[in-house]
Amino acid sequence: MIAIIYGSTTGNTQDIAEKVAQHLGSENVELFDVKDVGLEIIDAFDQLIFAIPTWDYGEVQEDWEEVWEEVDNYDFNGKTTAFIGLGDQLGYAEWFVDAMGMLHDKVVARGAHVIGHWPVTGYEFDESQALTQDKQHFVGLAIDEDTQRELTDERVAAWCELIQPQLAEAA
Repeated sequence: MIAIIYGSTTGNTQDIAEKVAQHLGSENVELFDVKDVGLEIIDAFDQLIFAIPTWDYGEVQEDWEEVWEEVDNYDFNGKTTAFIGLGDQLGYAEWFVDAMGMLHDKVVARGAHVIGHWPVTGYEFDESQALTQDKQHFVGLAIDEDTQRELTDERVAAWCELIQPQLAEAA
């Protein structure tokens, strides 16, 4: 079973989490709003997908901010994790999906195995804390509902196809 843990102010991140759950099969996924359940749910799952939007100038979304320090209290050894980040690459080009990168770094520092790197091709941004070391990929799926909404369904479907075999292998 896969847990998708998300925080959503406008509803966009929740919508993306629900789309990912549909693609992965709702019988295989449980959705959790971090503001309702906190992080305790992490211990009950070995496969986790974290969905987090970036706010303003590279800030963590308010529900994630409430539990931000708690992430450091969890052991992610033996857990397979993937990340989804939402942001506005034109309006906030210097901070595109930064929160995803910041959460990724916290979770990796606690031992997580990460899957689901996503190519930067097709995005226009200046900077991002969510880039892999070679800067050719994001550490997870990058979604821009503000300026590239028309690409969201295609990106979600392709990313789910990418991670499904890795999730099955880790199960």
